[in-house]
Amino acid sequence: MTRRREAQAAGNQPTVVAGAPERADRFATASLIGANLFPLFGAIFLGWDAAAIIVLYWAENLIAGFYNVLRMALVTAKPTVPHAAKLFLIPFFCAHFGGFCLIHGLFLLEFFPLGVPTSPVGLERPGWPLAIFGIGISLVQQLLQNMPTDMIWALVALLTSHGVSFVENYLVRGEYRTAQLPLLMFRPYARMVILHVAIIFGGFLTALVGSPIPLLVILVILKLGLDLYFHRRSHRPAGQGLRLEWNGQDIQV
Repeated sequence: MTRRREAQAAGNQPTVVAGAPERADRFATASLIGANLFPLFGAIFLGWDAAAIIVLYWAENLIAGFYNVLRMALVTAKPTVPHAAKLFLIPFFCAHFGGFCLIHGLFLLEFFPLGVPTSPVGLERPGWPLAIFGIGISLVQQLLQNMPTDMIWALVALLTSHGVSFVENYLVRGEYRTAQLPLLMFRPYARMVILHVAIIFGGFLTALVGSPIPLLVILVILKLGLDLYFHRRSHRPAGQGLRLEWNGQDIQV
């Protein structure tokens, strides 16, 4: 930026270099906002409480994990990370991220009044890895069964929103060519931890006071704001910014 001012002072205006990176994921951003408006509508007009909305946001983790598996499967192989590495990294991610979501879901059963058992059994039985998988399936069923029936449309909207972002950013804009397989493994965690610590804390406080609509609205808007932040950050091209050309030199501003 200093060079730009110097150029202007000298009467030499720098020119914008053609092909400077742009953020062109308007459809993905619009679908993200639209999907996040469903809980707002449900809180105001359909009587959804904080516990139901928190379960919806938990289910979104499973959607994000599903699309992350697709990203890992379709990423372009690198010399240091061949396609064969996917045979280990993808199952490892599924087990690790699935376990993370399982613990998160058990936490929800314990602290939110969802009307479901809070202590799934199975860990004491032989063959506990399969028992854990069974507990995970049971947990998903229990949580989804206790969601309002009309919340299925919010789930469909979230599934569509993540799908639009996957197609527009990862496939059409070619993120699969530059993405790094090991980094993709950890992609969902930062968003999940930061967003859900804030959302669960806010949801717990909201549930304590009876889920009044104004606090539910604040909760949904908080989640939307965090979602937009992480979306823009995760899809920002490397070196994004305005590139200028001055006296034959490229300047990043």
